[in-house]
Amino acid sequence: MPVAAAVFIAVCAVCGALSSSARCSALLMFPSILGSRGQAYLMLFILSVLYSGPVFNIQRNVETAALSLSCNLDLQVHHSKLLWRHAITPFIAITQELMDDEPQFQSEARSVSSKFQDIRDEVLLQYGFDRFKPKDAARGNSTQEQFTFKTRMQCDSVVNEGVQRCADWFGSRWEECMQAIPVPVINHILCVSMKFNFLCDVMRVMTPWCREQIPIEGNFGQLFDQLNRSVNLLSREFRAKLILKEQQQQQEVLGGVLLGQNITQAVRESFRSLTTTMEQLNTVLQHLLSFTFITMFTQAFGYLRQYRRDVRFDNVYITTYFRQIDARRRSAGKRCLLPLKKSERKQFIEPCSLKIHPEELKRVSSGVFQLLSVSLLSFVLLIVDFSLFHVLDIVSRHTFTQFNLTSSHQVDIKVGGASMMARLLRKMVSAFNSSSSLSFHTDNRGVYVSCVCFVLLVALFSCLQVYSNRLRRVIAAFYNPKREKKRVLFLYNLLIQRQISSPDSEGTTSGCQWSRTVFQRLRRCGRHLYRHLQQEVSDSQVTHYDPA
Repeated sequence: MPVAAAVFIAVCAVCGALSSSARCSALLMFPSILGSRGQAYLMLFILSVLYSGPVFNIQRNVETAALSLSCNLDLQVHHSKLLWRHAITPFIAITQELMDDEPQFQSEARSVSSKFQDIRDEVLLQYGFDRFKPKDAARGNSTQEQFTFKTRMQCDSVVNEGVQRCADWFGSRWEECMQAIPVPVINHILCVSMKFNFLCDVMRVMTPWCREQIPIEGNFGQLFDQLNRSVNLLSREFRAKLILKEQQQQQEVLGGVLLGQNITQAVRESFRSLTTTMEQLNTVLQHLLSFTFITMFTQAFGYLRQYRRDVRFDNVYITTYFRQIDARRRSAGKRCLLPLKKSERKQFIEPCSLKIHPEELKRVSSGVFQLLSVSLLSFVLLIVDFSLFHVLDIVSRHTFTQFNLTSSHQVDIKVGGASMMARLLRKMVSAFNSSSSLSFHTDNRGVYVSCVCFVLLVALFSCLQVYSNRLRRVIAAFYNPKREKKRVLFLYNLLIQRQISSPDSEGTTSGCQWSRTVFQRLRRCGRHLYRHLQQEVSDSQVTHYDPA
């Protein structure tokens, strides 16, 4: 790129030094920059800035959120696999060990029933529940009913103990209050609240709730009966046989990604392809920017070529030379054009006037429409970027993630001594004594400011396009003065012919009255026919405005 730019500048410099047309075309580029080509370049550049700013930020935020979710999903899948492996590994190891130690286990299995007897006594007998003194009528027959009844009896014990502690607390506070107030009658009056130990009975309200809410497995009795039968059978005979069957089910998640695969990698690959596509679009935008810059040269060369070839091309300006011609004709007593009629003012442009001509206003309206379109696109992208950022920011507040990139090193080598070798070594290793630090910070706020600035530049160029188009004729006239005089003379003569051929020209130039003779009427009809033919010829030679 620098080499190509240097070659281009060198070619332009050589052409400008050897040819006035090249110099004129080079100067005509500046009005093109302020005109439609400059607007097109700025709009493409705004699209490029939007890609590098809001679009890239949206893509990066969505990619980060998707990678975070996929990473969590990968962790869940990995943890589920680990949990399953750790859950099944002891079972497999135990079963394998049982198969290996089947002869030894025969003798040990008979002792399981005796060790299980303690649990059997606790569930079925009254072991450990004598202090509750349950009534025989309240007892159930099944194992589940017996265990439920014994478990609920714990509620009465807990509530009674709580009531007793509450009553003891009131009693101790009564003694302390009586000791603190030694006056006989007053101490009974002031400490009477310490006798409200009947309030402790309120805790008995918790007994029904405790019995209803205490966690009791509904199938504990059935499970215990099965376990009891299994222990009885285990003490009789034992045979071990291991059959392990593993079945894998592949489930698809996230658009066809198998659950056993790396979901994060699949998401990263999909976003990588999306990033590649967006980069290709950005490359196309960069090529379009280069092409738009080249069209500035082609437009300048095209304008100069049309200016020299076609005398009607962009010949709608009332220039200074036009006024000089009209002033000379006025001083000579001939027909003059200035001031122009109201109908003629709409067809011609005053170069020095700030007023925008209707033909120029059409181009300004087109530029305003383009400005509104790119402004709306920028506004929508900025709003989406801002909203997405705040949504993800709200989500991220529920977690804490911190990433710091810091680095530092310090090398300090000291060489002592005053000998010649020490001084030489000191000079050699002094270069190694260094220190450095790293601090990395990025900010994309400048991209948003650039986007707004370029939108404002498009608005400015839409207004300046009118005057830059007028400037093109001035530059071309400066390098082609003879051609400019011919163009102005052509325009002036064309307007003179139009005024002569207009129906009301005779009444304004001559003061003669209408003749009522037949000869004069025939002569007037012939003149009208001749003027009509001249009007058709002049209409074919009408000048036009170049909107660039």
